[in-house]
Amino acid sequence: MTHRVQKVVIHGHERAFVKIGTGPVLLLLHGLGCDHTSWDPVIDSLARRYTVIAPDLLGHGQSAKPRADYSIGGYANAMRDLLTVLGIETVTVVGHSLGGGVAMQFAYQFPERTERMVLVAPGGIGPDVTRAVRAVTLPMFQQLIGLATLPGIRHVGAAALRGLSRTGISRVRDLDEVADIFESFRDPAARAAIAHVVRACVDWKGQIITMADRAYLTAAMPMCVIWGKDDAVIPVSHAEIARSIAPGADIEVVDNAGHFVHKDHPERFVKLLNDFVRTTEPASHDRSDWREMLTHGPESPAVRERAGQRPLRPVARLSRRRTSSA
Repeated sequence: MTHRVQKVVIHGHERAFVKIGTGPVLLLLHGLGCDHTSWDPVIDSLARRYTVIAPDLLGHGQSAKPRADYSIGGYANAMRDLLTVLGIETVTVVGHSLGGGVAMQFAYQFPERTERMVLVAPGGIGPDVTRAVRAVTLPMFQQLIGLATLPGIRHVGAAALRGLSRTGISRVRDLDEVADIFESFRDPAARAAIAHVVRACVDWKGQIITMADRAYLTAAMPMCVIWGKDDAVIPVSHAEIARSIAPGADIEVVDNAGHFVHKDHPERFVKLLNDFVRTTEPASHDRSDWREMLTHGPESPAVRERAGQRPLRPVARLSRRRTSSA
């Protein structure tokens, strides 16, 4: 289903977004090279209970693609500004892949505006990422992709990717999404924006940015991590890293799902999100507690107290990973 796209100009750049539904606010942040349509399989179901805000990040979709700040922190600032323009104070932030990294940064920079985090195969948990993303950091990336996306060549390449995605082989199940991203690279401005985004958070060795050193702050905020067992973009082993650095988080690994869990199993994804929101209280930001946590780190009494008081589903407190069959 196509959703009405609205646009606002912030700091001189046009920002596109979808706003639908009523109730508590969900901010849905898409992944690298995608746009708000990545959430199409779940938006309508979520809008029955929530106000859903699904923006196109700067450099993506129908948003502007200027020469600008494409850092993770810059994206978090942009989400704060968009919400302010829309008159929205607090949200449950839901981020997929790159959007997961932005969600974590948003929660870190603006804890007073974040009720919960839901991270879907997020970047920023561990260093590993597919070589295809690392290749974006190569000096000749834009020129090579420019050639690969010329008419004719682009159509053959995209068709091949979509054909492989339909073979039933788990490792290539996400190539239909890759095909959409590949076709978007025919726009030189989109190629340049993606290159800036990737180089801000990835090098040839993998992901540079990590939440590991700040994960103790999640004691003050309900957090759910959802991963597809067959993810070939960011490995599902990062879910175990998330469990170890944020032991209070609810970890869900979904069978027969790749990098785009919300597309592979939309009904299961909506149920997981609904259950998480229903069974947790929104985070309440306290400046003095935040100061104490930043001052004393993981050993802060505020961390231990909040970790003990935060209401989560009982299974989220178990020291094992949950695996869900869709």
